[in-house]
Amino acid sequence: MNLPPLVPPLKCQGIKTKLAGEIKKLAKVQEFDRWVEPFCGSCVVALNVQPKRALLTDSNVHIIRLYQEIQRGSLTSAVAKGFLADEGEKLRANGETHYYAVRERFNAQPTSLDFLFLNRSCFNGVMRFNRQGKFNVPYGHKPERFAQAYVTKITNQIRRISEVISACDWTFGAADFRQTLASAQPGDLVYADPPYAGRHVDYFNSWSESDEAELGDLLKRLPCRFVLSTWHSNEFRTNVMIQRHWNGARFHLLTREHFYHVGSTEDLRHPMIEALITSFPVYAPQRESEESEQLAFLESPMREYSA
Repeated sequence: MNLPPLVPPLKCQGIKTKLAGEIKKLAKVQEFDRWVEPFCGSCVVALNVQPKRALLTDSNVHIIRLYQEIQRGSLTSAVAKGFLADEGEKLRANGETHYYAVRERFNAQPTSLDFLFLNRSCFNGVMRFNRQGKFNVPYGHKPERFAQAYVTKITNQIRRISEVISACDWTFGAADFRQTLASAQPGDLVYADPPYAGRHVDYFNSWSESDEAELGDLLKRLPCRFVLSTWHSNEFRTNVMIQRHWNGARFHLLTREHFYHVGSTEDLRHPMIEALITSFPVYAPQRESEESEQLAFLESPMREYSA
């Protein structure tokens, strides 16, 4: 029986919670010394793959600080529980006035606890920063957000990731993807999950076609194997960058349908066909049930996806 994926304490756009199991399957059939992620984001993939050694980096310093503090033991489930319970009471009493006070406090002097509070009480769990690097997501209009059960859920997530991190040799760092990939060594396995070009990006995750092209060139020159996450298509358009950069016999494409729940209304939450591109051959898993058929990846020749 497949266990549900472990969920991190942070919510992020494009989080790979529902894909983490499939990525874990790819990692399990590879021999590698170190797992390297230049866009670790919420860390949901590393949390589920649980490599013994890992280099986890991101351009968002607030994400990295939070995980470094969990790793050091200065941000514990008990500390988070007390803080979120206290701030939740203030939110319940004062609503958006308190939310914006915390947002102003965070933007003046960022802390991981305020970051966690904002991430869980802002509009639709969006993580977005303006050009000055200031958190600018509006209030989510849920004054009862931090009920006891919800606080317990978050603190359990912190406790679980703390247990995983303490059992592994992981290094967290705030870094540009170029810097991280330059440090890759033979024996590493790189997992790259960049922002999706053409979708909303923020100050810490600005992303262009030139960035994507550069990432592709760097991945192709790596001295080790890699897995790349990107979007393949939706009902409106197809990702032409796949055909442009990954149309070669040494690359392998797997796809599956996935929903992102960041639209303001249900009719804005369209399904996306996700793609995993690897530099090593992979095979579709055995289908054991109707449910597994819905979740299974199918390897497909690149030539089927012309621009």
